[in-house]
Amino acid sequence: MVWFYEKRIDMRGAGSYDKIFFTLAMLLLVFGLFILASASLGISVSQFGYPYYYLLHQILVGVIPGLILLYAAYRVPYLMWRKYALLLLLAAFFLMFLVFVPGIGLYHGGARRWIALGFFSFQPAEFLKLAYVIYLATWLESKSKAISSFKFGFLPFLIMSAFIASFLILQPDIGTLGVLLVSILFMFFLSGGNFKQMALLSLIGLVIISILIAIAPYRLDRLTVFLNLSNDPQGKNYQINQSLIAAGSGGFWGRGFGLSRQKFNYLPEPIGDSIFAVVAEELGFVGGITLLALFLLFFLRGIWTASRAPDLFGKFLVAGILFLIMFQALINISAIVGLLPLTGIPLSFVSYGGTALALTLAEVGIILNISKKRA
Repeated sequence: MVWFYEKRIDMRGAGSYDKIFFTLAMLLLVFGLFILASASLGISVSQFGYPYYYLLHQILVGVIPGLILLYAAYRVPYLMWRKYALLLLLAAFFLMFLVFVPGIGLYHGGARRWIALGFFSFQPAEFLKLAYVIYLATWLESKSKAISSFKFGFLPFLIMSAFIASFLILQPDIGTLGVLLVSILFMFFLSGGNFKQMALLSLIGLVIISILIAIAPYRLDRLTVFLNLSNDPQGKNYQINQSLIAAGSGGFWGRGFGLSRQKFNYLPEPIGDSIFAVVAEELGFVGGITLLALFLLFFLRGIWTASRAPDLFGKFLVAGILFLIMFQALINISAIVGLLPLTGIPLSFVSYGGTALALTLAEVGIILNISKKRA
């Protein structure tokens, strides 16, 4: 990855932000809001008697704060993140600790992942992902000549990542853990990690994930469901079967926007991790491919920005953020179409969740700031 890793010295002055990248991000945001408006109709009416409750809530706690954060992150010189990387990571640790404090942390579905903040909740794991990517980009730049060393590169990276992973395991939030581990693994590779190190890290990660699956019956159920989709279609296989029915019934062109049938009391989590099934049912193969194409263009344009960043920190930071967003989207979509076991991971830009959307938009702002500086 010489084109990525090469450190250029001559820096041009501040230019305009990458309008193409910004446009792609806004297209994903608008696409997500339209799909959420449709996918949430049934559940909004049944729970609140109003068809657009979840859409309005997403706008109030996700879109509006997210756009404010996007603008703020765009205005902040990206090198400031390097200066305060450790402080941000410590703040993330503190927020993760609050999840376990009675009266502050919320317990739901066998997990503690949220902090109660008045009329809405905040998921600290989303902030932890970004904080660790910022810190790791800082650390990788400082160790750029020692990454291939076992003592000064590989081992410290392994210890830091294991410590971060422990917070997510305790909640537990294995889906977020998987996204973060894959993302930082690729960051390590881009920084100069060799294939032996990558193979060892991948093996360690697989062993940890396997143990976590084996000790939790519900995770083991998800794996067995994935291996035998025809078994127990009304029980353990219900969500994936309903997702496949929804996606398959959309055909090539789809039933039409707003005309999904599965979202009405058939499809579990229609506004969460199953929302891509609603996309496929209403907009068909064409709509699903269009969304995938938007994500791919968003990722490729971001990588172009990373390759032109004036320093290693900027390169690693852009790449890390892109990996977080893209791997989450790919894992979600792959699970819904039966290529991976269900993970509960939401779809970036599309699924309901104010914390995730707001921080994703903040990440877009960081990349836009970096895009103003070109090597």
